Amino acid sequence: LSLFERGALGAAGGIATTFFTHPFDVVRVQMQVSKFNGTLDAATKIARQGGVPALYAGLSAAWLRQLTYGSGRLGIYSYLLDMDKRARAGRGDTSPAPFGSKLLMGMTSGCIGAAIGNPAELALVRMGADNSIADPAKRRNYANSIDCCVRVAKEEGFLTLWRGAAPTILRAAALNGALLGITSEAKTQISSRTGWSPTSGATMFCSTLFASIFANIFAMPFDVVKSRIQQASNPSQYTSMLDCARKSVASEGILVLW
Repeated sequence: LSLFERGALGAAGGIATTFFTHPFDVVRVQMQVSKFNGTLDAATKIARQGGVPALYAGLSAAWLRQLTYGSGRLGIYSYLLDMDKRARAGRGDTSPAPFGSKLLMGMTSGCIGAAIGNPAELALVRMGADNSIADPAKRRNYANSIDCCVRVAKEEGFLTLWRGAAPTILRAAALNGALLGITSEAKTQISSRTGWSPTSGATMFCSTLFASIFANIFAMPFDVVKSRIQQASNPSQYTSMLDCARKSVASEGILVLW
């Protein structure tokens, strides 16, 4: 498959999953920028305030993210992995890529995808967290992800679409390096130890679950900082990602980053 085809398949799969995962994204974002007593409390309050549609706020931004960031990271990672396999085959080496190489490929693909998809990330955060603003007059009320991006560019400047790009890229490096690299390595290890096919449902489920736990532990601090910077109504509220992290920890404790 070509790089474009790999990216398209990744985007299509990502868009399909948003119908099931987007409510968790909305809860995640609102917990990162507001205060709740846990996940269940956040989900309950969001649903009470705006009904079930509130849990799907910013769904179009999630689709845009999959078309940009999702397609880029999965397509590029798959392409790099295939290139490495072909290079090894040319040298007569049939062994899989070492774990370190997989981590580097995951970090590279994640960084490139995040740089491309930052406007969609900003739209997702703002649309998902809009209902958390207590004063309805201060809510942005974007119609959809395209309206959000156009308005941000017009009202706040084109480069504002890349606000929070540094923590977004670092988050993607941590998340994708761990998620894609560990998933690939776990599939190999699970298959060799159990005899399951590397592409079987059981192998994919176990390897992805294992990788997701570690990936989110590594990436969550960057994710919290990213969401707070992108949601901030005052551009001068945080001077940098380190300033955001410092202020957040000082006011809410170290666990706020998770």
